[in-house]
This record gives sequence, C-alpha cells and structure tokens, in this order.
Amino acid sequence: MAKALIVYASRTGSTQKIADLIAEGIRISGREATVANVTGVKKVEDLQGYDAYVFGSATYHGEMMQGMKTMLFLAEKTGLEGKVGGSFGAFGWSGEAPGRIFDTMKNVLNMKMVAGPLRLKSASLGGGIQMAQDYGRDIYKKMASS
Repeated sequence: MAKALIVYASRTGSTQKIADLIAEGIRISGREATVANVTGVKKVEDLQGYDAYVFGSATYHGEMMQGMKTMLFLAEKTGLEGKVGGSFGAFGWSGEAPGRIFDTMKNVLNMKMVAGPLRLKSASLGGGIQMAQDYGRDIYKKMASS
C-alpha cells in the first residue's frame, strides 16, 4: 500500500494540527499516512520508504523554522526525485515558509508537486479543517496517478 510521510515544524501546535488533518485526508482516501515532528528526523533512513512527502513549517520572522531547513538538506541526500510532494504551514503574519518549502521540493529535490502550498492562519479558522483534509486528498490523488 502507498504511504505518505508528513513532517512538520511547529512552535505553538498550529502547524502540527494542519499536519494531522492532512494525514486524515490521506487516510480517508485509503492510503497510509505517518505524521512526524521534524525533531525526530535525524538521518536519511528516517525519510526513506514513502511514496509521498508533505513538509510543513510555521513561518517565524519571515522564515521557515530552522529544523525544517536542516531537514530539507537531509532530504536532498535521500533521493526523493519523482516522488509526490506537498507543503504547508501556519502563520500569523506573512506566511512565506510553505512557499519556500514547496519551491525547494519542486526545484531542488525534483519532486512531483501538487498544485501549490497550503497556507493557513489556523486549521480552525475559515474552513481550515476542510482545506487541510482536501490537501491530503490532493496528495492521495497525485499518488494514485503516479
């Protein structure tokens, strides 16, 4: 069965909540999804064995969190070319992190990305729960077509 790995970096728990909802959307569609805090991803082997990868970080002072930056360098050594990918993140003000993660996954890691990054102020505001679950479904659809 196809499996997805969702890795998040969160300061307040908002990005973690989005990760859980994306995983829900993937699971509802019939695929396996594992959610991991970026602090638990320390070696290449931690990233291997998945068909899709969804990376997310809160935006803090206009940047993704340092743990996500470090993990993306590790992902570069993992050989994710051609794998399905997506990015997401919560933000309070500017929200650049999901786009920067998306661009790195697409242009540096050469992954097959869904339409765009998911940017939410909060999973509980303005239909955020549905949007995050739908993003998981989009990952599932991309996995099914690959």
